Amino acid sequence: MPTRPGTAPVRTHEASHDDALTARELYRFFRAGEEETLALRGVSLRVRRGETVAVVGPSGAGKSTLLSCLAGLDEPSGGEVRVDGVRISHRPETERARLRAQHIGVLLQTRNLVAHLSVRDNVRLAHSAVGGRPAVSARELLDEVGLAGRAHALPRQLSGGELARAGLAVALANSPAVLLADEPTGELDGGTERLILQMLRDRAALGCAVLIVTHSAEAVRVADRVIALDDGRAHDVSG
Repeated sequence: MPTRPGTAPVRTHEASHDDALTARELYRFFRAGEEETLALRGVSLRVRRGETVAVVGPSGAGKSTLLSCLAGLDEPSGGEVRVDGVRISHRPETERARLRAQHIGVLLQTRNLVAHLSVRDNVRLAHSAVGGRPAVSARELLDEVGLAGRAHALPRQLSGGELARAGLAVALANSPAVLLADEPTGELDGGTERLILQMLRDRAALGCAVLIVTHSAEAVRVADRVIALDDGRAHDVSG
């Protein structure tokens, strides 16, 4: 992988037991008529259990495409993604959805809430996707994110900060090994941003691997490592 001044390629050595998320040589092509766009060009990365990694880069660099491939929401054109040692890429969508429900929490920029369901029922819906008895109840999750008193509220009745915390509760409903967040603090004030980032760090402290796609300087500051994505290529710029 080519390097740039002041940067180093993302480490790509063999995955270890400590790696909750690994991606190897991810490519993603989009074709529109005669035009072909290379969104990802051989991206490899890993996130260890208990680690928080920030992915940064300009708009159009491929950050959201990368997150979608890591979450199994989209299929890479080449390469593979493994979560907890299990390959999630290049499987039927139903299998990817099952593995995502079992291993991955996804916090999307547009929030991951169903508009006509209460906050509590949104969490319960996420629980139902896993099947069986959840490790943590909806009440406990909402208490963890400070929304116990808003359990019956609909998403439209929540403030921006409350929406972010409710979305985080849904992402944590399956006690995921990996938490992927797409611009989780992009529309929040400084105080609420710090609160959400602290919650993500607290989850990492419990052993979760956290990857944050972000433009936020504060998110970069609290991350253990920083990966820069530029023109579909990744470089570790930590330190």
